[in-house]
Amino acid sequence: MDTIILSDWLAARLERGAAEPMYRQVLRLVQQAILTGQLAPGTKLPSSRMLADDLDIARNTVLRVYDQLTAEGYVLSTTGSGTYVADTRPDASAVRPRCAPRANEPSKPREALAQQSLSARGRRLIGRAGVAPKQWGAFMPGVPDVTEFPARTWSRLQARLWKEANPDLLTYSPGSGYRPLRRALSDYLRVARSVKCSPDQIIITTGIHQSMDLAVRLLADVGDRAWVEEPCYWGARSVLQAAGLELDPMPVDNEGLNPRGPALSAPPRIAVVTPSHQYPLGMVMSLARRRTLLEYARQHGVWIVEDDYDSEFRYGSRPIASLQGLDEAGRVIYVGSLGKILYPGLRIGYMVAPEHLVDTFRTGVAELYREGQLMHQAVLAEFIMDGYLTSHVRRMRTMYGERRQILIDAITARFGDALPVMGDEAGLHFVLGLPDGTDDRAITSAAFEAGVIVRPLSTYYSHEDAAKTGLLLGYACVPHERIGPAFDALARVIERHIAIGSARAA
Repeated sequence: MDTIILSDWLAARLERGAAEPMYRQVLRLVQQAILTGQLAPGTKLPSSRMLADDLDIARNTVLRVYDQLTAEGYVLSTTGSGTYVADTRPDASAVRPRCAPRANEPSKPREALAQQSLSARGRRLIGRAGVAPKQWGAFMPGVPDVTEFPARTWSRLQARLWKEANPDLLTYSPGSGYRPLRRALSDYLRVARSVKCSPDQIIITTGIHQSMDLAVRLLADVGDRAWVEEPCYWGARSVLQAAGLELDPMPVDNEGLNPRGPALSAPPRIAVVTPSHQYPLGMVMSLARRRTLLEYARQHGVWIVEDDYDSEFRYGSRPIASLQGLDEAGRVIYVGSLGKILYPGLRIGYMVAPEHLVDTFRTGVAELYREGQLMHQAVLAEFIMDGYLTSHVRRMRTMYGERRQILIDAITARFGDALPVMGDEAGLHFVLGLPDGTDDRAITSAAFEAGVIVRPLSTYYSHEDAAKTGLLLGYACVPHERIGPAFDALARVIERHIAIGSARAA
């Protein structure tokens, strides 16, 4: 392509009056011509004056384009000689020529190409991903009512801190987070959750996932084994598998985690448990099981990650004390989040590290994640210390309890005792049991089409042959008056699928 053709080629492709500036258009088009070989290496580009005249654009625009092309290595400029296309072709000794596709060979679909690109653990992670496409509405589990968040109070606290413009709040976070927040959380956890900790033991993170990820990376190696509850929270399973750990699902019963027989003779490196409110089934780990697990961990060097899920919201009884509060051997890493209490987008969580691991975790979180968000941490510290967190939790517990009861009443009115409600004593969701053989995944898909969000219980199990069927129903983010109509829509879907299942069985 000679310089006259380049001018014509550009003129035919420039869009006068387009939103994209002329400079960007010319630069993009010349780069495209060079990368596709339409401008071969060594080709001399027209002078800036000539190209500007041919395209009827300002010469400064062309000069700016040539300067950028030179800076990015597309062209070489020599004073007195001109501007030439640089040789940017890949080194032939380092790459093999592309194979031309065979005639009539079908192209692979995007999904197949994605699977081919992933690592083994990447395929496992994506294949069992639990994240939902929609995060709000009836009956999305685990989501608080963010419309009830005291935004005016939060805004007032935040405005005051921004007005002070403390530079220390605008830089990277120290390894363990904003100290006043750690002090406030320490006081709160000691009173509300019976956690034994000092401010120095608290490490601020972005939430449960990051806390678990940090603990696993620092305490376990690829190939180590981890106990998880069966069924368990999909996020915990994903974090552990992505870190390269092998999972040993341990069954749960009415008293919580219940490892038996051969499992006890092969201690894991890590055990992840939700003792105060098992996710997703909702049972509480008994004191005997807690003491047994702690003693087993002490004897065999097992690290326990305690996920204190939804423990603030119990209905009809006081919150259950933490497992960490019983730990005398320093084997429990306690993790929690403010997302379910305040709003999920806050992305502030915490972990309580054993005293002898505090410095290690401080260094680890700073090295891996380069934390920030100190301004939000400072606002949260003020929010807690001024008593707003306690009053907000108290108010929301009452509201969520009312919504829980409305939903239970709707279920009873429609199905009587045919479909059991499980795990309704605490949290932001419960499980609606379904008859054996019911396809809870099909119900979930059909409910979504009907405008209702639920999660299938069976997907929380690692072993499909042991999976029970049911639906996780979240009630916290559903206004009182919407619960009845939304459940009616869900009930129609359930009845249709149960009827189909019964007919086939017959």
